[in-house]
Amino acid sequence: MDHPTSKCSGSCKICTVKLKNLSFDTQDMFEVLKLWGLNLKDVHKEVNIEGSPERTEYRVVCEDTLGDLYIVEKIPRALYDRKKRIALTLEHLREKGLQKIESFLINLNGEFVSEYNHCFWQIVHYVEGIDLPRPDYVFDKWRGSQLADFYIDLKERSADLPSLKSSEVFSIKDYVYDLINTIKENKPEMLERLLPVLEFLERDFMTAHDSFPVSFCHGDYHMLNMVWGESQINAVIDWEFSGSKPEIYDVANMLGCLGIEHPNSLTNELVIEFLSKLKEAGLFSEISWKYLLEFVVAQRFAWLSEWLRKDDLEMQDLEEYYIKLLIEKKDVLKNCWNSLSCSKEELICLS
Repeated sequence: MDHPTSKCSGSCKICTVKLKNLSFDTQDMFEVLKLWGLNLKDVHKEVNIEGSPERTEYRVVCEDTLGDLYIVEKIPRALYDRKKRIALTLEHLREKGLQKIESFLINLNGEFVSEYNHCFWQIVHYVEGIDLPRPDYVFDKWRGSQLADFYIDLKERSADLPSLKSSEVFSIKDYVYDLINTIKENKPEMLERLLPVLEFLERDFMTAHDSFPVSFCHGDYHMLNMVWGESQINAVIDWEFSGSKPEIYDVANMLGCLGIEHPNSLTNELVIEFLSKLKEAGLFSEISWKYLLEFVVAQRFAWLSEWLRKDDLEMQDLEEYYIKLLIEKKDVLKNCWNSLSCSKEELICLS
C-alpha cells in the first residue's frame, strides 16, 4: 500500500525506517530529476554550494545530459508549506524583472516541490561563483555599490508582493524580549552582562520600533548569502527568512555582519558606498535612518540566539564583546553613517 506522506508528520514507523535508511545514491538523483523532465548525467558531490546547509536536510549538485548544473535539495517535511511560499515569492520577483536571483524550477505537475521515496524535493539552477577573500572583502568599495544596486531593485520590485498583505510582521523588539527571558532562565550570569544593552535599547528604540515603516525584506541579507563573481554579485541566495519586516531590517543585518567580520569596516568604503547609494535612492524613512545603529544592536540578539542554540561559547563571547563595542562607539558610527564619510579611528572596545 502506498504511504500517504503528504498527510504524515514524518514520525510514523514507515517514515522513520525509510528516512533512516536512505542513502540518496545516483539512482535516487536520476529518479528525482525525472520529475522535472531532466535526465541525469552525473552527481557532483565535490562541488561547493554557497549558503547555509541548515536550510535543507540534504543537497547536492547534479548535471543533466545537456550539461546544465542544478542544486537538488531534500527539504524538511515541516517546512513544506514555507518552501512553497518562498518559491512563489521568488517566481513573482523574477516575473517582475528582478535580476541576480534563481527561482525554483516547476516540475512536470506544475509544482515547485516533488515527492519521491517518501521525501520532498526541489531543484534550482546552480550558479557558479568564487570565494570571498576574507577578511579583506569588507573594505571593497565596489561590493558596497553592488549590494546597494541589488537592494534598490529588490525594494522597487517587491512593493506589490501578494504575500505582503497577509503576512505577519516580524518584530525584533519582541524577539529581544523573548530571548532575554530565555537567557534569564538558563544563563542568568549572561543576563547581568546584557542588562546595560537592554537599557540602551529601551531609552528610545523599543518605543519607536512599532512606528517603523514595513516592507518586504530578504531576511538574511549578508555577504555570505551572495554568489560572488570577480566584480559583481552573480546571485543572491538563501531567502529562508524573507517576509514583512521593518524596512531597514536588511541594512542593519548587513552592517552587523560586516562589523563582526572586522569592526573597522563599519566606517570604511564598502559601508559608506552602500549607505550612500541607498540614501540617494530615497528608500527609507527618516525614522528608520535615525535608529539604524540601535537596530544593528538589536539584530545582534538574533545572532546571539544562534550561538546559544549551537552552544558555541567562543561566538557567544565574541557577540557580547561586539554588541558592547557597537554601543561604546555609537557616536563615531552615527557620525560616519550620517555624514557618509569614512573614519580612520580604530574601533576597539576599551571598557
